[in-house]
Amino acid sequence: MNSLVAFYRSTIGKKILMAVSGLIGIGFVILHMAGNLQVFIGQNKINSYGAMLHGPLAEVTWLLRLVLIVAVIVHVLMAYQLTQRSAAARPIDYQHRSPQVSTLASRTMKWGGILLLVFIVVHILHFTTEAIDPAGWRGMTDSQGHRDVYGNIVASFRIWWVALFYIVAMLALGLHLYHGAWASVRTLGFAKPSPHPLHRRIALVVAAIVWLGFTLVPVGVIAGIIR
Repeated sequence: MNSLVAFYRSTIGKKILMAVSGLIGIGFVILHMAGNLQVFIGQNKINSYGAMLHGPLAEVTWLLRLVLIVAVIVHVLMAYQLTQRSAAARPIDYQHRSPQVSTLASRTMKWGGILLLVFIVVHILHFTTEAIDPAGWRGMTDSQGHRDVYGNIVASFRIWWVALFYIVAMLALGLHLYHGAWASVRTLGFAKPSPHPLHRRIALVVAAIVWLGFTLVPVGVIAGIIR
């Protein structure tokens, strides 16, 4: 027990917890992206998928959501504590500091993370619970009696500010994943130090695929491909 407490209180322990929770989040968003892309197949496909998640797979869905919620809480808490610890170690910041090997993604992690936290809450209230209903689509069903996820997506992303919010949030997600995926595997020891620290090919591929996969949906509605 004492060893677990010592691990939690240590800087490396907090970094490991942040890395593991981050990788759980990456796995979830990849699965979520794959599910969302079914909207391009058609209304019946995405609505049947939604009905399956809330029907036969409801218990599995809620288990995954619970794991994700815990992972997000741990990730945010560790990020906050590590930031506070870093600030305490250097109460007076550098007057001038060159970026050196830092990237735009690493320099925007804090504000991007805050935006993503807001997005997660809004996204759940919008598409999961429908507590937020900008398109007036709450309670609508399709011809098979399934919750009309497709219709909600189309109606919502036809509203310019809803589509813009999602597109900006997905840009923040891509940047967050680009730095986060790389930092996580480095923390867990799966990636060795490189003479070219800015060459993060796998992280770039993962971030680009996730960003593109999610962004295609609102852009597809705007372009009239999904209608």
